[in-house]
Amino acid sequence: MQLQHKQQSSSHLDWLLMENNITREDLDAVINFLKQDDLILTQSKNVQAFEQEWSDWLGCQYSVFVNSGSSANLLTLTAIRETYGDGEVIVPTLTWVSDIAAVLHCGFKPVFVDIDPYTLGMDTQQVVAQLTAQTRAVFLTHVLGYNALNQMLLDELRDRNIPLIEDVCESYGATFKGQKLGTFGLMSNFSFYYAHHLSTIEGGMICTDDEQLYQTLRMLRSHGMVRESTSDSLKHTYWQDYPDLNPDFIFAFPAYNVRSTEINAVIGRNQLKRLDANNLLRQQNFQLFLDHLDPGKYLTDFALKGSCNYAFTLILKHPDDPLRDRVIAAMRAAKVEFRRGTSGGGNQLRQPYLRKLIENEAHKNYSNVEHVHFYGFYIGNYPSLESQKILSLCELLNSL
Repeated sequence: MQLQHKQQSSSHLDWLLMENNITREDLDAVINFLKQDDLILTQSKNVQAFEQEWSDWLGCQYSVFVNSGSSANLLTLTAIRETYGDGEVIVPTLTWVSDIAAVLHCGFKPVFVDIDPYTLGMDTQQVVAQLTAQTRAVFLTHVLGYNALNQMLLDELRDRNIPLIEDVCESYGATFKGQKLGTFGLMSNFSFYYAHHLSTIEGGMICTDDEQLYQTLRMLRSHGMVRESTSDSLKHTYWQDYPDLNPDFIFAFPAYNVRSTEINAVIGRNQLKRLDANNLLRQQNFQLFLDHLDPGKYLTDFALKGSCNYAFTLILKHPDDPLRDRVIAAMRAAKVEFRRGTSGGGNQLRQPYLRKLIENEAHKNYSNVEHVHFYGFYIGNYPSLESQKILSLCELLNSL
């Protein structure tokens, strides 16, 4: 990678967690759209076009654009409940709150497993050990750009006919065996929040190859209305079964309104054009960071094959409170913004919303995520990040 030789003092790096990736070009696209006559601003043709373009980019059959990644989580779990019934869902201890919240909102029992320290995803052995006749899905999070899949997990779930859901909100563009994450499970979720690889300001996407689930998701997105389906046969079935109802107002599910808008879709369509190029820069940045970090103090041997990280993971190699405190103080002094605990703030079992439901000391049973909780951080990684800043930060961290 060609280094950008810009003088930068490690004492004052001014390193934001994320730079605004809504560009002037994106805003111009919105302005040009708004100049048109007879505009529809709510979900319409641009949403439909963005869904198709995203499906083409990812390599899936169907995509459903919603107003956030959290809404994508919620609709996905609702579709699992409507299709497979109540039961248990295996979830990670390191993830964003909305994954587990969706499991709880939909009435499932969450079953927790520890993480693999090399991918920060769920420990496959523990997942397999927790599979039962009550398991309705495995909800796997690809954390901060890492691939959390392996063939053993895919084979085991296929043999047991248990659905895999992929949360790819932090990792789109990452791959497993050359195939994009989000195309292995029954459904997958993406977030287009401000800090992620691609932004629509707020937004999310649900992807699947299952036509029946696609129709269910379309209805769940808009109050459960049957008219939101694109299947004529499905609509005719409801019309015949409920002749006393106005066909425009048949509600198949007690659902939600999580539609997005044409403006969000216009931004997403424009950003998608440069996603691959930006992802390559992120990959190069992260490799530079790990190559220059002291492996005696920090973890540097993550499973990077296929990864696409929108953040730098900085995790102490061993539990060391004094070193952790020096790291925190040094990054604050250098004005390097960070988040302790990495994705979602660390061990979710320590959060108040779960301590009400789970045995009070349960969080202590997961040693790998506990280490990340107390000795892990993430730092922003974005296409405009200067190489010299990365080298200066590594020098600073290595000196502690």
